[in-house]
Amino acid sequence: MTDSSPAPASVPWFKDLGFIASLWLASRGLILLTFFLIAPLLPVPESGEVPATGLAAFAKWDSLRYQDIATDGYTYADDGQGHSVAFFPLFPLLIRVLMSVGLPFEVAGLLVSNLTFFAALVLIYRWLEAEHSRQAARWAIAALVWCPFSLFGTIIYTEGLFLLLTTAALRAFQQKRHLQAAVLGALVTATRPPGMVLIPTFLITAWRDRRPFSAYLASLATGLGAIFYSLYCALQFGDPLAFLKVQKAWQPQQDFYGQDWLKMFVQVIAGNAARFPVGIVDPWHPLLFLLICVGFYSLWRLRHTFGETKIDIGYCILALVLWLLAGTPLVNSVMVLGGGYLLWHFRRQIDPLLVLYGFLSLGFIFSSGRAGSAERYAYAIVSFAVVLGLLLARHPRWGYPMMGWFAYLISGSKLAVCPRTVVGQLAWGFTLSVSCFPCLGGVRVSQG
Repeated sequence: MTDSSPAPASVPWFKDLGFIASLWLASRGLILLTFFLIAPLLPVPESGEVPATGLAAFAKWDSLRYQDIATDGYTYADDGQGHSVAFFPLFPLLIRVLMSVGLPFEVAGLLVSNLTFFAALVLIYRWLEAEHSRQAARWAIAALVWCPFSLFGTIIYTEGLFLLLTTAALRAFQQKRHLQAAVLGALVTATRPPGMVLIPTFLITAWRDRRPFSAYLASLATGLGAIFYSLYCALQFGDPLAFLKVQKAWQPQQDFYGQDWLKMFVQVIAGNAARFPVGIVDPWHPLLFLLICVGFYSLWRLRHTFGETKIDIGYCILALVLWLLAGTPLVNSVMVLGGGYLLWHFRRQIDPLLVLYGFLSLGFIFSSGRAGSAERYAYAIVSFAVVLGLLLARHPRWGYPMMGWFAYLISGSKLAVCPRTVVGQLAWGFTLSVSCFPCLGGVRVSQG
């Protein structure tokens, strides 16, 4: 049985910090290896676009928007096009501060992203260690740093900053440090729109716990980050809702609410080539999907016959085959829906504040009916990291192959030099699995 008792206070703090740093450095090193050694060896894609090299490789997609904001300020026009005003100000403001001392944008952005991500890991570890156990804390950190979406904690994106500030704000409110929670919450809502979820989270918690009036004030003050940004938009562009109006430029048109999600589920079941909503192109895909589901059910029914170890191995093999079949749509679906299921499963074992924040964050993700970037938003929900840590502390045999699979994904599997065949993918994944195991040496459990 897994030891879930709180960690003894006699263990030196620097050992825990060394564990976090070793995992963080190993996973970031794998990303650097991919960016600087593997990617340059690949042929130029058919589009003719030459991939960015050097530090510029870490400033792509939305990072270019932050660069525009940090260097030239915001732009906006109510013309249905995408403008930089859609991106909230705290992250580019921090980058601008570092640029003011002479650092180039790429260096300043990487420092903000990576330092805040590492600080978030330390804070989450301390919280889980205090509330649950050292093993749960270590597994949560291992999952966070090896998860493929942790790439956004290294390139110039807001994931690290958002994860740090939301964790700190939730922790402060849990400990009834309302003034600190208000300040941190305001910084969250100045970072990106999902931070607004903190307002109902704090209000409902204050009402449920019958907290003093200061808790309600802190809850409402959390929205000051977004309010001040709205005032800036009103003064600068004459439209206080400019940052909301431009969001539609990044949202594809849908025939009905949830079409994007339904399309993704169809891709998991019927394959990427399925012409939604017309029909199935490859009949073998849904047949194989059905057989894999039958396999999972059979293992569950036979769990008392073959023993836990053999059943766990069977689950891992079937999960790998399912991923080879369904690919990215499966990963994105499991990231969101799987996180929601775990949150419900462990709802009585974690703080109600985290449960409420997690489900309200899921509601925010589903509110638009679109699946774009949902997996990124789900990754930055600290509640999901907490429940995943609890799960892997209880079932550590699931953790090691999961970390190996994460390492394979985070390396950019489609950029791997090995052949793009099942054998090649398995060989590359096995290599990465073995390479990441020494870094997980401190993730141990006492079982009886």
